[in-house]
Amino acid sequence: MKFKSGDILLGIFVIGVIFLVIIPLPDFILSLLMIINISIAAMILLSALFSKESLDLSLFPTMLLLTTLFRLGLNISSTRLILQNGYAGEVVQAFGEFVAGGDIVIGAVIFIIITIVNFKVITKGSERVAEVTARFTLDAMPGKQMAIDADLNTGFIDETQAKERRKKIQDEAAFFGAMDGASKFVKNDAVVGLFITGVNIVGGLIIGMVMKDMAFMDALQKYTIVTIGDGLVSSIPALFISTGTGILVTKTNTDDGMSSIILKQLVYSPIVLYVVGITLVALGLFTPMGPLVTFPIAIVWFVIAFRFSNKKKVSAIESAIDEKDEQAEEIRKPENVISLLQVDPIELEFGYGIIPLADVNQGGDLLDRVVMIRRQIALELGSIVPIVRLRDNIQLAPNAYSIKIKGVEVAKGEILFDHYMAMNPGYVEEEIDGIQTMEPAFGLPALWITEMQREKAEIKGYTVVDCPSIIATHLTEVIKAHLHELLSRQDVKTLINHVNETHSTLIEELTPKLLSVGDIQKVLSNLLKEGISIRDLVTICEILADYAPTIRDTDVLTEYVRQGLSRAISKKIFMEGTNQVITLDPAVEQQIMEHVQHTEQGAYVALDPKTIQSIVMQLKKEIAKLTTIGLQPIILTSPIVRIYFKQLTEQYIPDLIVISYNEIEQSVEIQSIGMVSIA
Repeated sequence: MKFKSGDILLGIFVIGVIFLVIIPLPDFILSLLMIINISIAAMILLSALFSKESLDLSLFPTMLLLTTLFRLGLNISSTRLILQNGYAGEVVQAFGEFVAGGDIVIGAVIFIIITIVNFKVITKGSERVAEVTARFTLDAMPGKQMAIDADLNTGFIDETQAKERRKKIQDEAAFFGAMDGASKFVKNDAVVGLFITGVNIVGGLIIGMVMKDMAFMDALQKYTIVTIGDGLVSSIPALFISTGTGILVTKTNTDDGMSSIILKQLVYSPIVLYVVGITLVALGLFTPMGPLVTFPIAIVWFVIAFRFSNKKKVSAIESAIDEKDEQAEEIRKPENVISLLQVDPIELEFGYGIIPLADVNQGGDLLDRVVMIRRQIALELGSIVPIVRLRDNIQLAPNAYSIKIKGVEVAKGEILFDHYMAMNPGYVEEEIDGIQTMEPAFGLPALWITEMQREKAEIKGYTVVDCPSIIATHLTEVIKAHLHELLSRQDVKTLINHVNETHSTLIEELTPKLLSVGDIQKVLSNLLKEGISIRDLVTICEILADYAPTIRDTDVLTEYVRQGLSRAISKKIFMEGTNQVITLDPAVEQQIMEHVQHTEQGAYVALDPKTIQSIVMQLKKEIAKLTTIGLQPIILTSPIVRIYFKQLTEQYIPDLIVISYNEIEQSVEIQSIGMVSIA
């Protein structure tokens, strides 16, 4: 391991500071070290003042520790010389005689005032600001990390930029956490300074009067002046350091220099300076202060206000010109607003109370669940699921969440944090205590229960789920229900390209010769709308290639594709054994077919409202018979009628399963237990 010369010097400095406590120093060397101490303190103060952000001085807590240790070492060395000789070098003597005016009382008062200001005002305030900043920085970490993950998922930033932002967040948390503890150094340093000063005075009096037979006033004059000088030499650098600490913990990130920002914010408007100047003139005219003192300062404020006013006028003109230029540029370049028009396909917004569920650092796994949802739906339905954007929304209730599809809210829910949702599967008779609610995904009655009730509920047979599972299940069902809307032409093109890698002949025959990408998209969307998987895209494309030369209607093509996927459809809908279904009266089917209207945009059923109402009412009666005995309602129709009956009932019963005879595999046993007819 190689050591740089700077590292060696730093090590020597730290060891030397510790040895200051042990090794006596000549007064000349001590004076040099005190001047160096004042210089270092001034450097730290100015560095904190002119830094653009707090992390520019990320090692400030370490510097605070080293300078405090250095200053205490000098205090101990000077104490040794004061008690031995009554003299601790020219620097200490100068502070005692020049700064304090050679007067014990004045020097003591100045020293006490500086110490109190340092301890009670600057240090105490800095300590509190550091503590609050550290707390808020840590609290804000989850939201910031989620924002980074969201920007990364949407492509606004790349992985390198995301790593840099995460590192900056971690550095900020570490810095302000360290500053919260390091500010105690300055506070305790002020206390120790007072203690050392008191010890020096008492010890000097004892040595002068007992060991050197000096009179009380002579011993007091000799040792107290030097002690006060030593205290001032230590207090001035300590004041510099504590002021630098306060500036650093109260600093906000900015690109401009602090001086210009302070001037802009202090003198927000020239009117401020004019009013101040007029006030000073009034004080000079109507009070004993006199114009000799107040008028010169008032003139200075008037001059600065006049110049500042002219500067603001020029800036306003320049801003107006720049704004017009920008507007003209925007008009000439309309593509600049394209980024503002982007709508996220899927959004999950939540209140701040749900943030812990999404924050990995707090043990949340909601982000991982969203990734698994996309994979699960892709495997189940064979479609590409867009990226789900997660973001917190302070306008929502703390424990509420909202699911948006293409910027429009389609579902919402609310959880009870630190609780579980218990649902009766239908056969549990024994009740449990809890807060009544509704399961958001399926609208089933449920109860909120505590952690202590969870095991009891599971033993009794209740289905118990945690809050992340509730949100994940709701999001899954919403995505499935709207997946046909989310399937874009670009997604279809990606799927076709994937098939083209192994079945190039099929794709060359199908598109663009027979069907466009948009036509294939409509067929796939029709399938997804009724929950049919499009994962077997090769079979779908084979069927489309067979029928597309003679059929252009995408709805009719969808029916042929459904018949070709009969095995998959039967497997999904029908269970083993005999399956109960509801059939249509041939008269109803005949009436539907007689009222089918064909247009260039497709076919639709043009029945009169009274007939439609009658059919729907009879259908609901038959469905109620199945649901009361716990069976899923399935409507069986002839192939030619299925699509039109589905269109007819979709508005009234959107989740109704409508299947044709040709979509049932031969091995499936069917039993009709009801028939829809016209009353």
